Amino acid sequence: MLKSLPKLSRQELEVACEDFSNIIGSTPETVVYKGTMKDGPEVSVISLCAFEGHWTSQHELFYQNKVIDLARLNHENIAKFLGYCRESEPFSRMLVFEYASNGTLYEHLHYGEAAQFSWLRRMKIAIGIAQGLRYLHTESQPPFAISELNSNSVYVTEDFTPKLVDFECWKMLFSRHEKALGHFNSKASFPSRDSSEDKYMDIQGNTFAFGVILLEIISGRLPYCKDKGYLVDWAIKYLQQPEEIGKLVDPELTNVRTEDLAVICSVVSQCVDPDPSKRPSMQIIAGALETGINLSAAGILKESSLAWEELALSL
Repeated sequence: MLKSLPKLSRQELEVACEDFSNIIGSTPETVVYKGTMKDGPEVSVISLCAFEGHWTSQHELFYQNKVIDLARLNHENIAKFLGYCRESEPFSRMLVFEYASNGTLYEHLHYGEAAQFSWLRRMKIAIGIAQGLRYLHTESQPPFAISELNSNSVYVTEDFTPKLVDFECWKMLFSRHEKALGHFNSKASFPSRDSSEDKYMDIQGNTFAFGVILLEIISGRLPYCKDKGYLVDWAIKYLQQPEEIGKLVDPELTNVRTEDLAVICSVVSQCVDPDPSKRPSMQIIAGALETGINLSAAGILKESSLAWEELALSL
């Protein structure tokens, strides 16, 4: 089933990831390592937290189908799948992706300085995510949905190109097949405001999540906060009043283009419609953003130059 796909040994991944000490992320289901392969490229290695005794034929079929699914994807805004590791001694199930060295969108929005994460960069990322989702939903056959789409599943390269990664694909499997056994804890990173029954592997659920990401991008606010509740609930009163949409913008942001903001808010309103059947396709959404938002090449180049100048000054 996997014979034609690139297979990596646990030993070479162990060397690449410094004895699996270089942890860059984790969930109850997975641990994510950063590594450098012998032939040069930096990689992200997702290792499944599973015991052989709990691993069923159903799990194995899901894993192999996921590897096949990931291997067929090829788009600038999708993290490139480089291979898999499948061994019995010790029991190992891993997925290997290209590494995006500039962190996650979540980190830039909520831990970085807003002034350094400019409006133009945010718009570039918003359009890139939309283009990646359009590819997954409408250009890839069969369609592919990100299992748990949020700003943590969007990685960013040095030139602020977004890369979508499906790190949470195991949650669907374990939440459905292991809940009764209690082997796995599938607690989400943060609650979803979407009322759709099935939030995993769901195209309409991705559309809703993209609307939330757009709100994060323009506001700098968390998608959910225990004290303040859901970002969507806070934003909806402003989205319904065009003259109020300026209140959605991160106050630390400068050079905000009102035309861009109007386009973003229109798209968000459609993405977060409570009725999943009324949410537009990513084909329509990506087209609206590409048409309505002006990403001038000169502006992007200027920002990239400034970023390198800032880095040089800090060294």
